[in-house]
Amino acid sequence: MRLGIQLGYSGEDFAAAVEEVVEYEAAGAEIVVVPEAYSFDAVSRLGYLAARTRRMTLASGVMQLYTRTPTLTAMTAAGLDYVSGGRFSLGLGASGPQVVEGFHGIAYDAPLARTREVVEICRRVWRRETLVFEGERYRIPLPPDRGTGLGKPLKLINRPVRERIPILLAAMGPRNVALAAEIAEGWQALFLAPRAASRVFGDPLAEGLARRRPELGPLDIMVPVPFAVADAGPALLAPHRAQLALYIGGMGARGRNFSNDLVRRYGYRREAERIQDLFLGGRRAEAAAAVPDDLVRETALVGPSAELRTRLAEFAAAGVTTLLVSPLAPTRAERVKDVAELRRLLDEPAAA
Repeated sequence: MRLGIQLGYSGEDFAAAVEEVVEYEAAGAEIVVVPEAYSFDAVSRLGYLAARTRRMTLASGVMQLYTRTPTLTAMTAAGLDYVSGGRFSLGLGASGPQVVEGFHGIAYDAPLARTREVVEICRRVWRRETLVFEGERYRIPLPPDRGTGLGKPLKLINRPVRERIPILLAAMGPRNVALAAEIAEGWQALFLAPRAASRVFGDPLAEGLARRRPELGPLDIMVPVPFAVADAGPALLAPHRAQLALYIGGMGARGRNFSNDLVRRYGYRREAERIQDLFLGGRRAEAAAAVPDDLVRETALVGPSAELRTRLAEFAAAGVTTLLVSPLAPTRAERVKDVAELRRLLDEPAAA
């Protein structure tokens, strides 16, 4: 199982966070993922990380496919792969209508169709094909009746480091998960509960994998988790509980909240409804308190080393191939020590 680091959204004191990432790399972390949402962009921070790290894979988690043209997405990924010496993986996702329409002013339509077409266009650009694409959502060059008529087919000027940069699709709903399993090198999951994974995601994964091309290789299943080598006390898990409440309750509208839908599929239908009611009613502390304890613990990786061995086996049994940890220990030295300990546990013969 690959060990990675999931950075946070805020971007505050990013230079200090990067110094910590450098120490995580020395402790055995193999990948670092930079989010975007409606925070600072991921690209500028990934470029900074490319200059400060040496071996780690760098990944976006995730760049929103609506906010850049497909060709700009491909150009950006090729540029990041170039400055990092072939260490970049393109994390893509559709985000949601509240962000895409509310912050970017772009209609949130046909996320599955757009995802499929963006992925295909990116791969054509990286192969330096003269780009002619006629899809349901994207037409390149732009047809004469939609512009000046002067557009001409072009190909990328530069020769990319790699003609196939790994694509990691973020997905939560069944159809999105099936699409990720079909066309992407990796699937970025969120709030994955290992013991429910087969029941909730088994059929979509099987559906997508049945259509997967062999040249894509095995699907990398990537899961972000809050992490600490410590007893899972309420104070330590409080930030994770609050994040669950935010996503289940506030990251989306009623009837269009992907995290809320996921938790319902886990079996917490009434709890998901109550969390959303409380959160949207401005009662955030009560919403956090309403998050089931089992869900908090199941979607985290916190405990003494002996307990972590059991949890790692559960994640492995659920098909997880990359853990993206967010260390929770109060000091930098403790966080680096915890990552080194997790590296040791993952390297044990039983974990392998």
